[in-house]
This record gives sequence, C-alpha cells and structure tokens, in this order.
Amino acid sequence: MKRLKKNTADDYDSSRPPDPNSQSVLMDPDKKSSYNPIRLMATSNPTRLMGIIVVCLIFISVLFSVSVVFKDPPSDIIREASETRVLEGGPRQGSEDKTALPILVPKDKLLGGLLSAGLDEGSCLSRYQSTNYRKELLYKPSFYLISRLRRYEALHKQCGPYTESYNKTVEQLRSGHYTGPSECNYVVWISFSGLGNRILTLASSFLYALLTNRVLLVDPGVDVADLFCEPFPEVSWFLPQDFPLKNQFNNFSQESPQCYGKMLKNTTMANSNRLTPSSLYVHLVHNYDYHDKLFFCDEDQTFLQKVPWLIVKTDNYFIPSLFLIPSFEQELSNLFPKKETVFHFLGRYLFHPTDQVWGLITRFYEAYLAKSDERIGIQIRIFDTGTGPFQHVLDQILSCTMKENLLPEINREQHIISPSGTHKSKAVLMTSLSAGYFEKIRDMYWEHPTVTGEVVGIYQPSHEGYQQTEKLTHNRKAWAEMYLLSLTDVLVTSSWSTFGYVAQGLGGLRPWILYKPENRTAPDPPCQRAMSMEPCFHAPPFYDCKAKIGIDTGALVPHVRHCEDMSWGLKLVD
Repeated sequence: MKRLKKNTADDYDSSRPPDPNSQSVLMDPDKKSSYNPIRLMATSNPTRLMGIIVVCLIFISVLFSVSVVFKDPPSDIIREASETRVLEGGPRQGSEDKTALPILVPKDKLLGGLLSAGLDEGSCLSRYQSTNYRKELLYKPSFYLISRLRRYEALHKQCGPYTESYNKTVEQLRSGHYTGPSECNYVVWISFSGLGNRILTLASSFLYALLTNRVLLVDPGVDVADLFCEPFPEVSWFLPQDFPLKNQFNNFSQESPQCYGKMLKNTTMANSNRLTPSSLYVHLVHNYDYHDKLFFCDEDQTFLQKVPWLIVKTDNYFIPSLFLIPSFEQELSNLFPKKETVFHFLGRYLFHPTDQVWGLITRFYEAYLAKSDERIGIQIRIFDTGTGPFQHVLDQILSCTMKENLLPEINREQHIISPSGTHKSKAVLMTSLSAGYFEKIRDMYWEHPTVTGEVVGIYQPSHEGYQQTEKLTHNRKAWAEMYLLSLTDVLVTSSWSTFGYVAQGLGGLRPWILYKPENRTAPDPPCQRAMSMEPCFHAPPFYDCKAKIGIDTGALVPHVRHCEDMSWGLKLVD
C-alpha cells in the first residue's frame, strides 16, 4: 500500500484546489475499511470515470489504425517503394535476430558513376529514367574509366564548339598551315551509312578520341540531333555548321588529296620527315585498302598524333583493332578490365534517346511488355533478294527458339490445356522490315495452346518494308526498336546485323545468333549463343605492322577472336 500512496501523491496536481468530496480519500489511503477507489470515484465523480474510459477507447483505436497502416501501406507508398530495389541483408553483428531484413536502396541512375551528375534531368528524360526499365548493370565500370570520362568532359568543355581554344584551332585550319602543336586536337565523325552502323562507329570514334586525348565533334547529318541527346555537360558535341571543311564531307574518298592512305601511297619519305598538315581525312570504310589500314599501326599513330584535325568516315566498329595497337594496350586494359563491356559502357554513356523517341519506347513497353513475366526479343534481318516471308527463315526462327527453350512448343491436338499452377506469360518483341514472320508466329500462338500452359504474346512495332536510311521517321522507329530489344531478358539476333549488335550491347545481352542461311535452306544447327555481348568488326586488317606481313589478327591475343557470324570478323571476348 505504500507504493499506491506514492503513486497517488505523484499524480496529484498541487496547483489545483482540493475537491472537498475526494480529499478524505487522498489524505487517508491506508485506512482498513472496505475501500474501493474505483467504486468511490464512480460514486463521487462519474463524469471523470467516463472521461477516462473514452480516452482509453480513443487510444486503443489509434493503436489499431497505426498497425493497419504499417501492415498495408497506401498505394503511393507502394509506388515509391517500387522505385527502389530490395537487397537481402543479413542481421547486424551482435543481433540475436537471424532473419534477413530487406534494405531499400534507391536505383543507381548514374550507373555506378558512368553518367555525369551535372546534366539537367529535364533536358533529356531517357538519361536517368532508363533505370526504371532496365535491370541493374551486370558489371560496374572501372574507377579508371569513370575518372577518364570526367577528364574528357572537362577537356570537351575547354575545347568544344566556339570556345576560345576551338576558335584558335579553326583559324589555323582556315589558314591551311601547321604552326605547331595545338592546345586542343579533334576527331570529326562524318555521319555515314545506316543507323546501326552510325551508332557503332560513333562509339569507336569516341574511344579513339579518349585514347588520343582528342575532342570528338559530331557531324549531325540529317537526323543525329533528332535521335540522340547531348551526352556531355555544358558544351555541345555537334560540329558547327560553319566548320571550314563541312561542305567537302560528301566528296571525301580514298582519292581525295587529304586522305591519309592516299598521302602514304604518294610519299617515300620516312615518318620523321613528313610535313604535318593541319587536317587529314581518314578513310576507314569497308572498301579501304592496305594503305588506309596502316591507321592501325603504332608508327602511323605517332605521326597522326601531331595532326590537329582528323576527319573520319567509317561504317565499321573498329574497336577490336584498337586493342591490337601496342601503345594503346595498357590504357585499354585500365579502362576495361572486362573486355566484353566496351560497347556496353560506351553505348550507355553516349546514346540517350531524345524525348520524342523515348515516348515511342516507353509507350510500347508499357502497353505490351511491362506486365509479362519474361520478355524475348527476336531481331530479323534478311539479306536474300525477293519478296518474303521465306519459309526457311520462319523454320529457322522457330527451330532456334524452341530448341533453346526460349519459346514453348504448341499442342496441335488439343484446344485447351490447363496445367496446374499459374500461367506464366511471355511477351515476344519482333523487329523486321517485313510483317510476315510476326503474323505467322502470332497466329500460331493464337490458334493453338502451348504444351506448358504458358501464355505467349507476339508484338511488332513497325514494318517499314525496306531500309530508308535518310528518312527521319524511319530512323526514329529503328532507334526505338533497337532500344526496346535491349530491354528484353533474352535476345535472338540475325547474323551480320549491326541493328542486333546495338541492341545486345546496350542491353548487356549475349544473344542467340541465327546463322546466315545458304541456298534458301534453314541451317542446322539454326543458331549459336554468342561468346560475348560485343559487336563484330566486319572488315578488320590482317597485317603485322612490325613484321610488315599478313597475319591472322584473330589469333594474336586471347581477347580478340573471330566472330560467330562472320568468320573473318573480329570481336572482343573475355
């Protein structure tokens, strides 16, 4: 009873005047009578008791409401949580709770530091929104690559269009006389060939600029500015319209006096005695000859390093041969410890769809692909002449996808198959200039159930009929479809197709490659899994610069091998 007395005294408010009706109870709590404080309170002050009961009921109601909220959070909380990834974390050290708790971590919109944080998010929606549609990067960019990209951005800011350094170098170019080493040197990329080729050659030219401490300037052509956001902060990568040599771009060829290969043919002087020009045209198109290919020799790179302006035209992904130049070897190894990530990282850094193209991508993805359990991309490029669809190509596609368990078999004997469990859904994204293959496969899965009970949806965004390289709307759709293919979980591509190379590289996917049919017959086996996600260099040099003899450049180092789809091509592997 002493404890009761203490508690009562502690709860008593001395600032409040005593109530004459309750004072005896407060003053004599130890009295041995039939004392019941609750009953006494009820008889002496029923209003107070009712107030206490009401307060208790309110408190219990609030506790119940809070527990419901935390058990079933409102939809906006769920939506916010869905924009984070869940990591399974073990218990903290010293904790008795052995249950792994989910830790919510925001998505890495800068891709492990690959992208710069200094760009306005509203200026290009795809740059940072793409992480909402892609899986997390399988590989992280090296710290060295990240530091070199930041250094390049600083150099581009210093030397980009209309900066003081750019203006000085352009004046030297206008004069036509080399006046000594320049503060800034440049690689100018000429817009040339189809869209897939242009994406691959832009990445190649940028890596070359990175290796040689040059600034990349891009000829916008008819549509580059409408397809890709600016990748570098503050200063544009587009070559100004008033660039002195711009009106000569269409006429540059192997026979141009400014062509480096042509110059080598016409000179007998040693490298040390050559006069250094203010600019040179480098011809790296698939039809280039022996002298043009000397670009990939160390001795020639030493000379080219002095030239302020290199104008490059190419339709080749020439990066594999850069790995065979001894002076670049260590730098490339530091940049890319994993060799098959070269285009994957360069592509994710450089190529961000403009808002108009991003709209095409996101609307199609949300409408047809987002809700499926698995997304499968099938890219079809036909090199045969004549009107398709061709039966042997259809047979090859189905043989590959079913043999590799990418698509389920159909049951022609039954109309309905209802296996136990849930029905897994697969969305198949097909891209082709023709609608014929899409229609046949779509009808097959519409007219027959699958033996597994899986639900298969077949979708194709466009069917343009033929390649229209110079048409803006055509290239917008092509770029959107390459990007959509890169968002799939599994990819099937066609041999020799740069369209497929771009998709696999951006998506970090090792595709199944459909072999090129011969004599209109489906090959057996129909396809092969790629060694790496890297594109193929279709027209590499086969030359030993030191020995000055022909050599198999696909057998010099372990990480440069011949391509699966083109036996003479080169690609990077790990």
